[in-house]
Amino acid sequence: MGSGKSSVGRVLAKELNTYFIDTDALIENFENMSIKEIFETQGEEVFREKERYCFKWIKNNVKNTVISVGGGFPVFIPEIKEAGIVIYLRVGFEEILKRMTDEEIKKRPLFQDIKKAKELYLKRDKIYTDLADIIIENKEIDQTVNRIKEALWK
Repeated sequence: MGSGKSSVGRVLAKELNTYFIDTDALIENFENMSIKEIFETQGEEVFREKERYCFKWIKNNVKNTVISVGGGFPVFIPEIKEAGIVIYLRVGFEEILKRMTDEEIKKRPLFQDIKKAKELYLKRDKIYTDLADIIIENKEIDQTVNRIKEALWK
C-alpha cells in the first residue's frame, strides 16, 4: 500500500509499449464496488477469494502486461510467479505514510490502525523480499522505471 506500484507500473508499461493492469481496479470492475465496500460488506476472506479469481484470470488470459497487485496478493497467492516476473518496489513505512493523504488512508481497510499497519508492513516485507525476482528501492518514478528496465535486461 502506498509504494507507488500503480504510478510506476503505468510509466513502465508506457515505456515498454504494453498494457497496464491494477488488480484492485480489476476486482472493483468485476464486482462493481470498491475494495473498501467489499471488505465492509463481505469481509476480507471473500476479498481474498476475489483476488484468487483475478489471479487465475490474469494467468490464463494476460500476456506481456505490467501488473500492479494489491498488498496482500503475494501473501495469499504465493504462486504469483506462475504469472510472470515479480518485482518488489520497496519503500520504507514512514515514507509510505508521507506519500498517502488522509483520504487515501481512509480508503484502505488494513491501514485504519497505523500500529497494526506497521506490523503488517514488517511481516509482508519479508514475504515480498523472499518472493521477488527483483527488488527495487522506489524513490523517484523515472529512476525506478529505469532501474526496473535495467534489471529486466541483465
